[in-house]
Parts: sequence; C-alpha cells; structure tokens
Amino acid sequence: MSRTSRELIAQLARKTGNRRAFLKASGLVGVGALGASVMQSAFKIFPGDDSSDKLTRVKTAMGTYVSITAVHPSRDLAEEAIWAAFEEIDRVAGILSRHDSRSPVAHLNQSGSLLDTPPELVDVVLGAFKYNRLSHGAFDVTVGPLIELLEANSAHGKTPGDRDVEHTLELVGMDRVELGNGGLIRVGSGMTITLDGIAKGYIVDRASDVLAAHGVTDHLINAGGDIRTRGCSTGKRPWKIAIEDPEKKRHYPDLIRMNDGAVATSGSYEVFYNDDKTLHHIVDPGTARSPHLARSVTTRAATVMEADALSTAVFVMGPEDGLRMIESIRDTECLAISAGDQQHRSSGWVSS
Repeated sequence: MSRTSRELIAQLARKTGNRRAFLKASGLVGVGALGASVMQSAFKIFPGDDSSDKLTRVKTAMGTYVSITAVHPSRDLAEEAIWAAFEEIDRVAGILSRHDSRSPVAHLNQSGSLLDTPPELVDVVLGAFKYNRLSHGAFDVTVGPLIELLEANSAHGKTPGDRDVEHTLELVGMDRVELGNGGLIRVGSGMTITLDGIAKGYIVDRASDVLAAHGVTDHLINAGGDIRTRGCSTGKRPWKIAIEDPEKKRHYPDLIRMNDGAVATSGSYEVFYNDDKTLHHIVDPGTARSPHLARSVTTRAATVMEADALSTAVFVMGPEDGLRMIESIRDTECLAISAGDQQHRSSGWVSS
C-alpha cells in the first residue's frame, strides 16, 4: 500500500471514527502477519490457549517490534486500548529519543541545558540517578560520547584509538549532570546523554498504565525483549515466558510465569562495533570497554524501567558483584549467564 493510500485511509478513519481501519492503515497488524521471530529478541512468549478474548497487535516503535496482547471480552474495547497504548509509546518516545533532532534529549545534547523539561524526561533522569547510585556508577546515561565514538569508528570499519578513548572518558560521569528546580537540566561541556538503557522500559510502563486505565487489566507488552505483564493470560493462567538462549538455539535457560511484573534482558550477542565482537553495545562507563564476564543478564522487577536499568548494571558489574547488588534491592531478582554458560541466580529467583 502506498503512503498516499495509507494517509487517505487514516483520514477516513478519523472522520468516521473507525479505529480498526486506522489501525490497519498505521501498520498495526495481527501478530501472525509478522511471524514468530518478531517477539523473540530476548524471550519466547508462549501464546497459551486460543481465545476470542485475546487480541494481539504488533507495530514498529523505538527501533524494534512492539507487541501488545490484551485479554478482554470486548474486542472493540481491547482494540481501542491497544491503539491508545501505541499512541502513548510514540508520544513518550518522541520526548526521550536521542536520535530525533526535535526531541528534548537531542536539544539537551546540542545545547548542554534544557529548561522546562517534560515531566517524563525528569522521571527518567531521576531513575538514572537512582540506578547509578545503586550500581556504584556501573549504570550511567552519560556514556553517550562513548557510544557515539564507537558508532562513528564502526561506520568506517575502525576501532577507536587509546587517545580518543581517554579523551572521551573525560566526558562521562553523572556527577556533572544537574537536575535543578523548575525542570532545569544541565550537563557538562561536551557531554551528551543516552537513555537507551532505561527509556524503553519507562515507555513500556507508561503504555501498560494506559491499557489499565482503559479497563484492560490483563495484558502483556513485549518491546524487543522488555516485557511488562499485568493480570492473567487466557484461562486465568499466568503469562509464560522463556528466557532466550544466547546461542539462539532454543535451549532456553529458564521458564518463568508472571502475573504483575516486569522482566528485561541485556545481552552481548546482538550489536557489535568490531569484527572480532569484543566491542558491543554495552559499555563500561569507567573503562570504555565492553564487559565480557556475562553473556546475558535477565532481571525481574516491579517495573520495566527498573528491570531495564538493573540488567544493564549487572552486565557491566559482572555476575558476582551484580547479584550482590540485586540481593540488596527488594522484590528484584536476577539470572545471569556467564561467558562459560554458567548460570548465576539471585536467592529469590524462582523457576517455573
């Protein structure tokens, strides 16, 4: 379908109030149309029983596929709630993205300060401070210059030199991020922030709140492996999720069942910046190197924002130090898989 055709259908849908037509025009489709690979970046979601009460829609957002499954006796209400949740995802992503030149984050990175900061950005920055403190600096949103250095060199098939790395490390450190009164944010000269390790989780939490506010209290959201569940799957069963095998051979390390909660995985097997795969998308803010003590880290928490940030922090810290941190945080559990495929579980991790 051409862009013009989509726009015409969208306009018609707005005029007639036919949300279903507008969903189709906007790229929201049934999960079967995109295939099983859409939902398996970090987890396998078991569908449960087929039911007329279950409705799944998938859309591209935040650089990945986002799947929303709603369980409700009214398909029209479920469709309306899913549409509203996707709208919220797009709205908040527009605020928190570093890649959108119109976003407040992009403006902050360009100018070094931001006044009248949107409350969503304030929430995420406050969360970043919290997890930076809990992890003793392992989680740090000021690694933006390091990521940019890696991306720029990777585009030319190069690895950054030691001098460039040392210079860039001088631009990293949350002690030079200021969150003041009246929604003022400042960063040190030459610094930039990247919210990649926390923003997606926050956005998924917001979408879950929208679904619940529309009366859809039984749902699952999977945003490229950042998962939020509420209530039950069909048949009043908990949602069933298998943690992805880092080797991608379907040897799932564990199976978990969830009602209300969140889970996120950080792994070293997705994005690389050099040919020998020693530099990947998770970077230690203290050394500018990619940690290799773990291959994947899965964290369960009350919110996806927390699970998202803590899985990154544990990956940087390594299984031993990371799990010690997790043990100090209430209602949070972790499963880390080390480079030798050894599993490290927090004391409260419960397999299904």
